[in-house]
Amino acid sequence: MATTTAPTGSARVFLSVGALRRRHAVDLVARAVVAGGGLAVIGSILAILVFLVVEVWPLLDSARVRVESSVPAPAPGTRALLVDARHTHAALLGPDGVVRVVRLSDGAPVLERPLLAEGAPEPLDVSSSLSGQPSFAAATRDGRVALVPVEFAESFAQNAPVVTPRVGDAVVLELDPEHRPLSAFSARLAEGGAAAAAQLANGKVVLVREVETTNFLTGEKTRTAERAALAPAPGPVTHLLLDRRAQSLYGALATGELVRWDLTRDLGAPPQVAGPAGAPVTALELLIGDLALVVGRAGGEVEVWFPVPPSGGAEREGVLERVHTFPPLPAAVVLLSPSGRNRSFFAQDAKGNLGLYYSTSERVLWTGASLAPDASALAFAPKGDAVAGAGPGRLVLAAVHNPHPEASLRALFGKVHYEGAPAPAFVWQSSSGSDDFEPKLSLTPLLAGTLKGTFYSLILAIPLGVLGAMYTSQFMHPRLQRVVKPTVELMASLPSVVLGFLAGLWLAPLIESKLAALLLYLVGLPILSLLAGALWFLLPRSVRGRIPAGGEVLLFMAVLAAGAVLCWPLGTALDRAVFGGSLPNWLYGATGLRYDQRNAVVVGIAMGFAVVPIIFAISEDAISNVPSNLRAGSLALGANLWQTVVRVVLPTASPGIFSAVMVGLGRAVGETMIVLMATGNTPILGWSPFNGFRTLSANIAVEVPEAPAGSTLFRTLFLAALLLFALTFALNTVAELVRQRLRQRYARL
Repeated sequence: MATTTAPTGSARVFLSVGALRRRHAVDLVARAVVAGGGLAVIGSILAILVFLVVEVWPLLDSARVRVESSVPAPAPGTRALLVDARHTHAALLGPDGVVRVVRLSDGAPVLERPLLAEGAPEPLDVSSSLSGQPSFAAATRDGRVALVPVEFAESFAQNAPVVTPRVGDAVVLELDPEHRPLSAFSARLAEGGAAAAAQLANGKVVLVREVETTNFLTGEKTRTAERAALAPAPGPVTHLLLDRRAQSLYGALATGELVRWDLTRDLGAPPQVAGPAGAPVTALELLIGDLALVVGRAGGEVEVWFPVPPSGGAEREGVLERVHTFPPLPAAVVLLSPSGRNRSFFAQDAKGNLGLYYSTSERVLWTGASLAPDASALAFAPKGDAVAGAGPGRLVLAAVHNPHPEASLRALFGKVHYEGAPAPAFVWQSSSGSDDFEPKLSLTPLLAGTLKGTFYSLILAIPLGVLGAMYTSQFMHPRLQRVVKPTVELMASLPSVVLGFLAGLWLAPLIESKLAALLLYLVGLPILSLLAGALWFLLPRSVRGRIPAGGEVLLFMAVLAAGAVLCWPLGTALDRAVFGGSLPNWLYGATGLRYDQRNAVVVGIAMGFAVVPIIFAISEDAISNVPSNLRAGSLALGANLWQTVVRVVLPTASPGIFSAVMVGLGRAVGETMIVLMATGNTPILGWSPFNGFRTLSANIAVEVPEAPAGSTLFRTLFLAALLLFALTFALNTVAELVRQRLRQRYARL
């Protein structure tokens, strides 16, 4: 058998050719396994990144409008238009006052009914209600307003949906007893009644409310009408708009200014005038929620106005202000159609240019040509997934793909002025009990909360971890070191959910009741440590020499334990004597600083307790691995132990110490359960240590179970995960660059 030899010192090792081949094969397999494992890790990370990007990308996608059908319109000059939720039928109201329902598949008429049974004169103006029950409203030439509900009832036959249009009985309100034409009007159908407001021929503005009551014994229904004259506007009114609950009446003056009557207070009070004057108003509509007013002007301007309450919490009426503006259309805005699902709306100008907008994010989602040439009516479908336009002889239906209109870089990271807020702000509020609620998805408070929790936890963890590792490695007695090091490293095995549970239910109430004692600890214990050190050096050398090296820690432990026991009752006495028995209440009364029971102090202690073992273990290994000849050489040249540690050992171990700090930083950034249970989970923006906060990771844990798949909230949570991924990747990259730089700098030591 062929053999080969290899020298090893004075001995000679004989290897067969087969053994060499087997070793070579094992080396190849090991190399392939290691390389494959590394590539698998890199591939997995890249796959996660690609998956996150794919889920997030649709947030910034533009809307699409695609024509689905075009059928003949039943009558020219359509004034108002409604579409059912399944896009099967459309109801049109023409200038002759007749409601016509047609099928959108072939344009065949299904139902035809006059607005008024007695054959009313030609309507002067027509509009469709904005939200709630769909209905038509028309003003006649004799000073009356008629409202008729239109219902698209759904049923199932042979496992297929069937839509049955129905036109209800008209509710007629008399606005002008002298039977003169109305110059402007607005009307609403509401549950149990109706309301209408109009400007009469003499310039007066009147409000008529009709309430229907039912006798619970006989079932007899009684209608009662209330009529009131509103305070006159400062000029001629060109448009009026009543909200769904008949609580506010908006108007546009010929000068371009807007006015608002508050119908919940004194009806004789003068209306609020909002300016400055601009181009004449040509279209006026309310968005869902009845707070935001969309204004179209003769110059093509598209604006959003709503009442802005004063800052400071004063109980005063909000002032109507222009909050959002959009790029103007080429011609005067003639049609506005808001969505019943969100704050999207269509706007069309006199030249046939059509645009889809979103109010809060100020996004122009889509622009294009009008659906029908010279369109005179425009209607959003109830679910916001289609829009219909009616022009001379044509009725066109287009599908609207608009899944994430509220998402934009500004809405996700910038200050946004939301309805009802006194000023733009960073707000995260994903849900509410109202259908009119607008989700507020700013990630800035969550980013700030993540950095805040990390900052306060590292304030505690870095000094304790690094200095503890330095003392354990260089100063502590080896016998004590063999006990302390495993004990501290064992702390890392504690589940974070247990730490969060203890922090939220035990530590947070304890700190709130003993906050003065905690502050006394922060001042007293460092002073006691210095005094203990001074006391140690005052002891005679003969006494210190009898104590093994590193045994002085027992003196420090005894002094700190005595100080901790002493600070507890002293803190209570200080709280009673200086702060009236409650430091949190004193803080609020003296400085206006609110104290939340679950705050950054609690998280800093709890999460610092979780991060300390990681920083300690890595730092201690880095310090212990410094070559002993460097330490011995420094001591031989006359430096004492402290000088050797500070000027030789720590600089040499600085790359490892920096890596320990960065690993601890990554642990704190990604922590979920502790911040979830110990912060109050409040997404507020502020750096006060006594406020709660919410982090990106905790927000994902809270919101994901309730987020519908594919929704804006769902994809925003993936964006939060992508931010966490990018943040940790950037931190690790910077840490590696700094570590390599430190290694090169101190490699000569």
